[in-house]
Amino acid sequence: MTQSSTPPIDLRLDRSRHAAPQVFEKLRELIVSMELKPGAPLARVELAEAFGLSQTPIRDALSQLRDEGLVDIYPQHTTAVSRIDIAAARQAHFLRLSLELEIVRVLASREDPALIEQLQAHIDVQHANRVAERYPAFMAADQAFHQDMHRAAGVGALWELEQRYSGHVDRLRRLHLPEAGKADRILRDHQRILDAIAQQDVTGAQAALREHLSGTLSQIDDICARYPDYVTVR
Repeated sequence: MTQSSTPPIDLRLDRSRHAAPQVFEKLRELIVSMELKPGAPLARVELAEAFGLSQTPIRDALSQLRDEGLVDIYPQHTTAVSRIDIAAARQAHFLRLSLELEIVRVLASREDPALIEQLQAHIDVQHANRVAERYPAFMAADQAFHQDMHRAAGVGALWELEQRYSGHVDRLRRLHLPEAGKADRILRDHQRILDAIAQQDVTGAQAALREHLSGTLSQIDDICARYPDYVTVR
């Protein structure tokens, strides 16, 4: 990992928690946000120095990232951020769409004013960050919107399952986000999903969700053409 590729976020750790999970979380954040791009080297020695740790928790974190397909480890050679695997992205999308169609069905089948207020707050935060062009904060509010729907439907643990498979599709979404109109479409879609849930319109909620989650996948060919060095198509 060269000096120029040192992660541009605060690498201080919470000393009350185990180090390896925090290293994993911070590196994953950098990879998914595309601050660490496909092909970026990840040298254990330099990472250990940057985090102020021994190489053991660095190795453990990199192994976990490899298990998610986000880094490639070549023994006795190098470790680097993986390319975006389009086939893996499609599978992650299929998993999430299948689960969230059922989630919005559950949520739209009952009245829950507190949940509506909670989800609206996430949309409002997204809107503020859209205006300010703070895309990482925009995406964090996007994630919170969907995670809270999982929790409200009583399947919060499935959110963690989805995240283990979402790295490739989330990177595609991050590449697509700055495109003209994309952030506004996300806001529109979230509002449509929420309005349908509030009106207990199951069909409308599922239709809005399907359109929302399929937006980036419908643009895969264009994204691949724009960023050929970032993707693997198989």
